[in-house]
Amino acid sequence: MTAPSAPPGGSSNFIRDIILDDLKTNKYQGRVHTRFPPEPNGYLHIGHAKSICLNYGIAQEFGGKMNLRFDDTNPEKEETEYVDSIMRDARWLGADWEDRCFYASDYFDQLYEWAVELIKKGKAYVCDLSAEEVRATRGTPTEPGTPSPYRDRTVEENLDLFARMKAGEFPDGARTLRARIDMASPNFNLRDPIMYRIVHADHHRTGGKWCIYPMYDYAHGQCDSIEGITHSICTLEFEDHRPLYDWYIEAIGIYHPQQIEFDRLNLTYTLLSKRKLLQLVNDGKVRGWDDPRMPTLSGIRRRGYTPEAMRAFCASIGVSKTNGIIDLGRLEYFVREDLNKRALRVMAVLRPLRLVIDNYPEGQTEEMDAVNNPEDPSAGTRKVPFSKVLYIEQDDFRENPPKDYFRLSPGREVRLRYGFFVKCTGVVKDASGNVTEVHCTYDPATRGGNAPDGRKVKATIHWVSAAHAVGGEVRLYETLFAREEPADLADLNPNSLEVVTGCKLEPSLATVTPGAGYQFERLGYFCVDPDTKPGAPVFNRTVALKDTWAKIEKRGARPK
Repeated sequence: MTAPSAPPGGSSNFIRDIILDDLKTNKYQGRVHTRFPPEPNGYLHIGHAKSICLNYGIAQEFGGKMNLRFDDTNPEKEETEYVDSIMRDARWLGADWEDRCFYASDYFDQLYEWAVELIKKGKAYVCDLSAEEVRATRGTPTEPGTPSPYRDRTVEENLDLFARMKAGEFPDGARTLRARIDMASPNFNLRDPIMYRIVHADHHRTGGKWCIYPMYDYAHGQCDSIEGITHSICTLEFEDHRPLYDWYIEAIGIYHPQQIEFDRLNLTYTLLSKRKLLQLVNDGKVRGWDDPRMPTLSGIRRRGYTPEAMRAFCASIGVSKTNGIIDLGRLEYFVREDLNKRALRVMAVLRPLRLVIDNYPEGQTEEMDAVNNPEDPSAGTRKVPFSKVLYIEQDDFRENPPKDYFRLSPGREVRLRYGFFVKCTGVVKDASGNVTEVHCTYDPATRGGNAPDGRKVKATIHWVSAAHAVGGEVRLYETLFAREEPADLADLNPNSLEVVTGCKLEPSLATVTPGAGYQFERLGYFCVDPDTKPGAPVFNRTVALKDTWAKIEKRGARPK
């Protein structure tokens, strides 16, 4: 295999440099074989996207392979639902493992036989200490651990007890199989770690065949070895586990992959703990794993993020040996960049205010030409109906406008997008003094948005014809957590979701497909939610447009 001299479309990184060196020395006979090893105890989240993109990207670049392997060694927390969701989300992101989908449970028999070998070599023993007692005898960073009183059992006794553990003779927690390494090691992972524990629970694939299950640290390296993985790429929390990874493989005497650690992805306003995400689901704080506020791949897909945007984001942040935190705004930048190129433009009014054009002919309707996507000429145009009564956004009118407010107000002229210039001539109010209707006149000569006499207006607003409007629901999302670096679920944002009903949409949105993305002009990017029903579309706001007025408002000024 000939390695390229530079990665396509990006800069190098230390993992890529390691692989280049391995290819030069023919360390793995020119092979590059990675794996993505999720535990099926929850849905994939944005942090996993970085790992998938890295493992699959490395394999693609060097003409190698990537396996999908489920680390299904914990039957009490794993479900087929999670397996299915992981495969669905990984494929959505663009990963292709071809026919190489494996499970740690595929290798349970082999892992057991290797454990027996370690017992025979005097490198593993059955321990009767409880989990609490094991923790109490681990020692401290400055003091060695206390050897288990069962550490010097004979090989014959250990083989007998381990076989009886497998046969189901003992209750959960009664015994474990531990590696016999070094209770004085400065690395706690080498202080006689547990290899097997007793768990009487049905497994999602093996049913009741097993009542002992390997620990991740024991299974991980051997699974890599069985599959011929060359580069086992993990996040930094496994760096201290690498000596144990190496010890097991060398003690058994099998093929030795190379474990490499990199920084995990952390985002502002986001928690990526699967345990805490599961708690959010179980406590009903969100509507499920695919709630658009969730940082799961299912959630961001439902919200309208694209795999292209996720891959571009992951490529931009690179990989390193130092954990940090990425601003959520960086991810949103790539989402906007991608959607700007592909999303069709439409007009939608979320909080409608009636606008009546007094001098427009009664009963007349004409069609305006609207551009579907100015970034993509091939997207063409569409016809948008225009009539005497329109809906505009409530925020686009002020009866008493503040300074620098250039939208519609009494006596002021503005442009209706793709339509005409209109000038406000009056308002109608309800008994409480609230404006319920705005009256205007229009200039027929300004059709299309330009005045023959060259006069200019300072604002363009969007609209929907009242007679042709489609009713809909729009869900506006903010960050799930209120703090930039949330510590726990107590930091949830109580305003993370606002459901807006009674929205008025242009008629092209009467029939939409769940998952389709649009730009609501001047409002943001939106995606059709699966809750949509015929005649009742539901949209999720994917991300707001880059608001030029946000900085002004933060400085204490008002938007125009």
